[in-house]
Amino acid sequence: MSAATPPAQSPTERRVSARIGSISESATLAVDAKAKALKASGRPVIGFGAGEPDFPTPGYIVDAAAEACRDTRNHRYTPAGGLPELKAAIAEKTLRDSGYEIDPAQVLVTNGGKQAIYESFAALLDPGDEVIVPAPYWTTYPESIRLAGGVPVPVVTDETSNYQVTVEQLEAARTERTKMVVFVSPSNPTGAVYPRAEVEAVGQWAVEHGLWVMTDEIYEHLVYGDAEFTSLPAVVPAVRDKCVVVNGVAKTYAMTGWRVGWIVGPKDVIKAAANLQSHATSNVSNVAQVAALAAVSGDLEAVSAMRTAFDRRRRTIVRMLNEIDGLVCPEPEGAFYVYPSVKGLLGKEIRGKRPATSVELAEVILEEAEVAVVPGEAFGTPGYLRLSYALGDEDLAEGVSRMQKLLGEARD
Repeated sequence: MSAATPPAQSPTERRVSARIGSISESATLAVDAKAKALKASGRPVIGFGAGEPDFPTPGYIVDAAAEACRDTRNHRYTPAGGLPELKAAIAEKTLRDSGYEIDPAQVLVTNGGKQAIYESFAALLDPGDEVIVPAPYWTTYPESIRLAGGVPVPVVTDETSNYQVTVEQLEAARTERTKMVVFVSPSNPTGAVYPRAEVEAVGQWAVEHGLWVMTDEIYEHLVYGDAEFTSLPAVVPAVRDKCVVVNGVAKTYAMTGWRVGWIVGPKDVIKAAANLQSHATSNVSNVAQVAALAAVSGDLEAVSAMRTAFDRRRRTIVRMLNEIDGLVCPEPEGAFYVYPSVKGLLGKEIRGKRPATSVELAEVILEEAEVAVVPGEAFGTPGYLRLSYALGDEDLAEGVSRMQKLLGEARD
């Protein structure tokens, strides 16, 4: 046995299961927690880490929740798959926003989008099934796939293609073990939005090869300029029998802490995922479900105001980042993230340090400029940083100004 190979542990020696022990902490939440801890200790840290709107949840949604607290029906168990009235409202909202007509029986209400993602994979994957995941990807996708027994297969894109994967790349990654592809538009972490023609092409490719598609639509309302959101199952009806859609209220309605998401999919898959949820968590908090009902049933006026602010911040952060030599920041068309390449800064001297990776560069930026960003390693593509612009205008300008000053000192 090589000296570098640790001895295998017996089941009685292993304190944490291999399955759970192999899961890494959420990088975005870890960066956000570190930034908040430093700020609490008195350091003026500005955090660009977490994808969380800085706006309060709209008042009419909060009022609905307060009223729900006083309704004794909400003090008891309700159906594990979701309140019937919320499932019906989600079906109506899906038709309104996506043009995709579904039955309420095709909806499962979950504890946030992350549970929706995991339960989708758990309901569909058997050990060894491969899932094609375009990269940069959100950190949770590959971990949830592994936890469900599947094998994530990254397909790397970059700024030259606006971080959009092609059908040719997907086909090159497909094997006899491929069961599913993950498709996300607008994208976290890049803000990429696929044109309708490309959405249709990916959907048709999946149909041609009998593949399942999991599409995450949680940023559907956050698109800017001439970009338009396109729901894959709405424009490729043939994929619907093998498609699960993940969504939720967190980003659109500034409700990250309320923890309400959902899955839309074929009834047999929804039933299987609901069975899993019945043993894992039972029903989502009834008060939060009533709040979500008010959100999805209401108009989009508050959403429009938030989108206007995000659009203004988007243009500001792109302009300011592109003023930094060695950094290239494409303009995102959706969500509230920028994903600049920092390859031109790696290896340069910055205040006595020579960061060789984007992880090391992010550490220098935090230590020297007191600005928290997430390195591209967390999203499967080293050499990049993700910054969320879902923070106040003044903090955004101050944070990027600090980065400009620090990175402007970079020398060969």
